[in-house]
Amino acid sequence: MPSPDLPTPADTTVLGAHVDGGGTRFALWAPRASRVELALVDADRTQQNHDMTLAPDGVWTIHVPGVEAEQRYGYRVHGEWDPDNGKRFNPAKLLLDPYARAITAGVDYAGPIRDHPEGDDFLPDETDSAFAVPLSVVVADSPPPTPIRHRLPLSESVIYEVHVKGFTRLHPAVPEHLRGTYAGMAYPAVLDYLKELGITAVELLPIHQFVSEPFLIGRGLSNYWGYNTLGFFAPHSAYGSVGTTGEQVTEFKRMVSAYHEAGIEVILDVVYNHTGEGGHEGPTLAFRGIDHAGYYRLTDDQRNDYDVTGTGNSVDTSQPGVLRLIMDSLRYWVTEMGVDGFRFDLATTLMRDRDHHVVTDGSFAKAIAEDPVLRDVKIIAEPWDVGPYGYQVGNFGHPWSEWNDTYRGYVRDFWRGATHGVRGIGERLCGSPGTFAEDRGPGASINFVTAHDGMTLRDLVSYNDKHNDDNGEDNRDGSDDNRSWNCGHEGDTDDPEVNALRHRQAKNILATLLLSTGVPMITAGDEFGRTQGGNNNAYCQDGPISWVHWDTRDEWSDLHELTATLLDLRAFHPVLRPGVYRHGQPVGDGRKNLAWFSGAGNTEMTQDDWDDGGRRHLGVYTSDEQTAFLTWYHSGAEPVTVRLPADPWAIEWTVRAHTGTEDEFSKQVLPAGAELTLPGRTVVLLQARL
Repeated sequence: MPSPDLPTPADTTVLGAHVDGGGTRFALWAPRASRVELALVDADRTQQNHDMTLAPDGVWTIHVPGVEAEQRYGYRVHGEWDPDNGKRFNPAKLLLDPYARAITAGVDYAGPIRDHPEGDDFLPDETDSAFAVPLSVVVADSPPPTPIRHRLPLSESVIYEVHVKGFTRLHPAVPEHLRGTYAGMAYPAVLDYLKELGITAVELLPIHQFVSEPFLIGRGLSNYWGYNTLGFFAPHSAYGSVGTTGEQVTEFKRMVSAYHEAGIEVILDVVYNHTGEGGHEGPTLAFRGIDHAGYYRLTDDQRNDYDVTGTGNSVDTSQPGVLRLIMDSLRYWVTEMGVDGFRFDLATTLMRDRDHHVVTDGSFAKAIAEDPVLRDVKIIAEPWDVGPYGYQVGNFGHPWSEWNDTYRGYVRDFWRGATHGVRGIGERLCGSPGTFAEDRGPGASINFVTAHDGMTLRDLVSYNDKHNDDNGEDNRDGSDDNRSWNCGHEGDTDDPEVNALRHRQAKNILATLLLSTGVPMITAGDEFGRTQGGNNNAYCQDGPISWVHWDTRDEWSDLHELTATLLDLRAFHPVLRPGVYRHGQPVGDGRKNLAWFSGAGNTEMTQDDWDDGGRRHLGVYTSDEQTAFLTWYHSGAEPVTVRLPADPWAIEWTVRAHTGTEDEFSKQVLPAGAELTLPGRTVVLLQARL
């Protein structure tokens, strides 16, 4: 059964709390409620309740004189208790404002936060929740952050996925009272590091106000990653350094200004596909109490949540009022909070229609494509969810880019020696044109080998198996498909040969990422050997397992140096970051913009070479009218000798970067047609003189 037909707000700009000269106007969309009370809450949790007035479009409003910024508030929504029709109205539960710009306080998980008693999910619990739930905060308008001077096209971008708290919590140059906060992320030493490395955009793990799941609290853990949103307009208050009654909004804006002034864009990882309320068995903190069937997808019986996210609920974007909420949130973060783009968690959920079918050109996609505010920002999909037909990699249209998990899998497999030949890795090195439509270009592919979810780069070359015991699930959680290789020993070791191989393999993987066509995304700390001790599902680890340890920089300086070198070359030479797919078109006297070499001099790869399941090396030649590079990738354990292409491909060659040891490659210029020995497991980047 589809979601109910509900009236759409005529003007969503009135929703939320808006300060004017004489007080504050409050508005809430709750079209099936019979009564709504605004609860103004004092610091001691005493309340003053005011009845609101219903308009035909389902919006309840009230203007309260004298109310100013920092006022705490919530809503009590009355209506029929009828779970068989998606109605779970319970005025005993104090609810957050979906449009709240700030949220303060937290959840008392032992308190009466559920709308039902223990033992029966379909009976109402009339115990007041006011002392156990977070509160909305009135926030006055303030100027937006400093805009960035120039947003780069994706073809010129290097994305750095980073956790606000974890990145600076142990940073030795950040003052202790600022570590783990928005202000800490904006500290000069942090910005200088990112600029010197060559990062053009940070992608912040969720900073929308979020809560932990009750089962994690019961284990003494918490939701560290933040994929459990409670407020789509509110920056997470725990990341503020000075206060939670609106100060977090100002601090976030100052952080964005600092990044923009440094020339770095800010992208948000956003979670609109579900909320932190979980299934109907979970807490009622906002959306469920306002209208269960209005905000969430339900099964045909209208009693249970239709879960395609694996979290207990799925937000229903087929409901026009809910779609407006998400679009208003996106516009707010761009126009008022200054961000430069979004990465949508489980984006396929947002593409589902009223019957829960995936429609990648449906109402949500059209709203994104047609919105003038979102036209100039980066729009990135995690192109899957866990529901039927949820895997949609390559099927999102303009203006979307997509996380390319096939890239991740092939690169991991290639370097651990688990591929059949080189055809699969070749497809990924040139931007995955077989996955994405030609007119979308390689900017559609967000290339990554690691992310927050899974092993770090160092762990990828140090562990064969996951080690998630600290998560409290007997190592059952997390993926078993890691495609990792421990290089001969599970975990840390003093064996110098094993450690040397791990450094080499980490450099190979990162070099592959940075030299591939498409948009590289680096996971924070991978460039200097961050480890989680083999934990590949550290979502609940708010501690040393997840935090970035800056004391590994000396030990892994070779990896950091290579990363900075390749990013500098990528930035300086457009030929290393093409904005369109290349198919071997001519660019000069006998040269092509893309060619594949087998190692036999001027001989390009033949069909037999591509079909050779035992082949472990290939050369990728990329060129424009002025510049040409040749990159050799060799994943075999033993050395192989190749002959460098000669005229017309090059007059001579110079090694610009490599993943081997210093004594393995000559710093001298190599003549065209010369032989070059590739040591086992090596990437070598050569520049041509034309």
